[in-house]
Amino acid sequence: MPGLGTSVGFGAASNHPRDLVNSDCILIMGSNMAESHPVGFHWPVLAQQRGGIVIHVDPRYTRTSAVADVFVKIRAGTDIAFLGGIIRYILEGERYFREYVVHYTNAATLIADEYRGVDDSGLFAGFDPTTGSYNLIPGAWEYACERRPDGTRGLPRTDPTLKDPACVLQILKRHYAHYTPEAVARVCGCRPEDVVKVAELLCRNSGRERTSAVAYALGWTQHSTGAQMIRAGTIIQLLLGNVGRPGGGVLALRGHACIQGSTDIPVLFDMLPGYLPQPRAVPGHATLAQYLANGKSYLSRRGDVANGLWKEGAVRGGWSDMPKFAVSLLKAWYGDAATPENDYGYAWLPKLDEDLSEMSYFVKMHQGAIRGMFLMGQNPAAGSPNARLHRHALRRLDWLVIRDFFETESANFWYADPEGVDPKTVPTEIFFLPAASVIEKEGSFTNTERMLQWHERAVPPPGDCRSDAWFVYDLGCRLKELYRDSTHERDAPLRHLTWDYKGIDGELDPERVLREINGYHVREKRQLRGPVELASDGSTACGCWLYCGVFPDEKTNLARAKGDRLRGTSVYGEWAWAWPENRRILYNRASADPQGRPWSERKKLVWWDDVARRWTGHDVPDFEIDKPPDYRPAANARGIAAIAGDAPFRMHPDGRGWLYVPYGLKDGPLPIFYEPLESPFRNTLVRQQSDPLTVVPSDPMNPIATPGGDEYPLIATSYRVTEHYLSGAMSRFDSWLCELQPQMFVEISFELAGERGVTNGDWVIVSSPRGAIEARALVTARLKPVIVDGRPAHTVGLPIHWGFAGESVGASVNTLSPLSLDPNADIHGAKSFVCQLRPGRLAQPNPPTPLPVAPIPVVDDPIPDTPDAAQPLGRIERGW
Repeated sequence: MPGLGTSVGFGAASNHPRDLVNSDCILIMGSNMAESHPVGFHWPVLAQQRGGIVIHVDPRYTRTSAVADVFVKIRAGTDIAFLGGIIRYILEGERYFREYVVHYTNAATLIADEYRGVDDSGLFAGFDPTTGSYNLIPGAWEYACERRPDGTRGLPRTDPTLKDPACVLQILKRHYAHYTPEAVARVCGCRPEDVVKVAELLCRNSGRERTSAVAYALGWTQHSTGAQMIRAGTIIQLLLGNVGRPGGGVLALRGHACIQGSTDIPVLFDMLPGYLPQPRAVPGHATLAQYLANGKSYLSRRGDVANGLWKEGAVRGGWSDMPKFAVSLLKAWYGDAATPENDYGYAWLPKLDEDLSEMSYFVKMHQGAIRGMFLMGQNPAAGSPNARLHRHALRRLDWLVIRDFFETESANFWYADPEGVDPKTVPTEIFFLPAASVIEKEGSFTNTERMLQWHERAVPPPGDCRSDAWFVYDLGCRLKELYRDSTHERDAPLRHLTWDYKGIDGELDPERVLREINGYHVREKRQLRGPVELASDGSTACGCWLYCGVFPDEKTNLARAKGDRLRGTSVYGEWAWAWPENRRILYNRASADPQGRPWSERKKLVWWDDVARRWTGHDVPDFEIDKPPDYRPAANARGIAAIAGDAPFRMHPDGRGWLYVPYGLKDGPLPIFYEPLESPFRNTLVRQQSDPLTVVPSDPMNPIATPGGDEYPLIATSYRVTEHYLSGAMSRFDSWLCELQPQMFVEISFELAGERGVTNGDWVIVSSPRGAIEARALVTARLKPVIVDGRPAHTVGLPIHWGFAGESVGASVNTLSPLSLDPNADIHGAKSFVCQLRPGRLAQPNPPTPLPVAPIPVVDDPIPDTPDAAQPLGRIERGW
């Protein structure tokens, strides 16, 4: 999210997967889309059939590679080097879309004199080696701004000719000057001509008449430099003029039907709904007034300065409406108890004073600082990095409440761990509560394209199974009753929490939850029709400003909408509802030129209607509907009024897409190639080996390999297969899926197999500094070694889906992966780490035992109005 959010405004896919049919070229990188997103992959295939080019850059040759027109194999974790080579190619040949770049990005903006660029050290100005952070010279990354007569900061200085050495475009050109095709090939293991070929295809298929798309998934996200990988891809798209246009954009391919929803209304420790920052226990967040005055980016300041460019977001652009978003959220949560006199209950919000990301709190748990846990929708005992540490941490809890469909590794770790555990020595009291599956509950999903779709309950949950929503609602009711008469101030948040979601049958009504999320006028109890109606005076309540409009009146749930009318070439605007305001392509003001005319008829999306004096088109315009292209704000304009009529990225205070990020990222305004935290190779592009801000939780069970060491000379990368899902908690208990993909395996090349004396099907042991696993070897030509800095780099492919529970059991890959966090997103780096491999088997004290295969269900009567081929399996005896 930080990579996209700081670049263009929102940390979400700018376009929707179906829009890929409009792409002239698609770069898939950090994703095996054909296998991990097989339904969505239909659209790149259709684009290809229409003449588009599909490029796949990846460490493995996969089914995506087999379909692609161009495949480039690179070493895992070297994506920024490859993308940097593309950026250099665009800049050196002046292949960027000049009119788009000058008007719609910050390429012309001048940077402060303190910015020194990056020399061969690989560090930006202001790095403090004693703290391992960029807290020195706080203004070194900021814009060079005019000064008003009173000495305050004015507007950023610009050079539309793009010739000033201090302008962003020239800084960008110097930054990537040494990312030559030869230097990139030396790092990535590809050929120099591969870099040129991919760059040329993207350039040739971008501009007024053509657009290219970039699609990525966890292959970019799960690195110590994941946010900066996404930044680099977005820089390419901004330079080529592909953001906000049909067939363009940056698609963050989510790995679950509601991963986008779980960040919009977050299950994250550091955000409130709608990407509002979670207040911190710092002076600038002591009161609601301070929290709002300092704005969304207060925590991005460096050196703890009281003022800086970061504060402009509280004054200009879309985030200047944060008072409306935050006060309406507090009114939704605390109702009548939230008043102006008590800061709308702001004091009741928890104030963070430490890192409470998943990996950090599991380390605290392992060290005895956490006593109990509710665990829902997660299987850390097999699915989290350094899974051994996670299991040891769970065995130090006093109590654990786990809700799941099956007895997963996170439920049976106390007796079934292959390491061998005496259950009598485990103090943890475990409460296993059966959960309802997706077909047994109703609610909404928010998917990759930010689209809310409502799903109905197909059958009631059996026995005592209940949905997570039911459980949380019931638990909340019990807690509110328990503390109803408390006079302690610490209990006020619970006592005042609004909790009226009961339906006509006395059960939780999920549509009542969505109505509150949409928001309403407090006095009239009338639903809000969109975020434009939000207010900061306590007159509106809204659970998430981005979702405002999905439930515009008491009876209309637009997540249920099923309209199939096509607008333009790919916009089905009447099918379900997409945030914000049912917009399908974000930043679509950029699909028209500065004068409001479509860049071309072929790529037409929204445009300015000079007769009607409003924006119109095939999508909901991402702009003030009546703001003309020639609008220029007054010098003292605030909020959205400060955004010019030709500035499409209106969440940013300057309305531009950010090639250079002046604030918002901890490890630098521009992406730099750093080696992964663990790597058998030294960094040949800069002296700094790995990202100096990578967070490595300190624990004896989390050792990290020495860079360039000989003990672990191989590169491990983890991935998914189509037949299983994540840690396998929902697929390894399914007999049919286990039949399709029955066993854990380790993928290695013929060359590595020959070196280690391994043949296909042999048992091998893979080890890392954290532990060792055993699995069968799959020897394949899909994993050829690449030559890095003159020597071969071997990759070991590790599917992530196995553990010691279910009908198919096998080694958990996360036994090997390290606990480490991207400094911007707190996401782990399990896509590239080091390992060793040898033939043989492990001596396991408690080998995993698979469950018996479930009997095939027999349906006595065929399902009505359903063809024979679609009847349930188990009717084979009738020839169906």
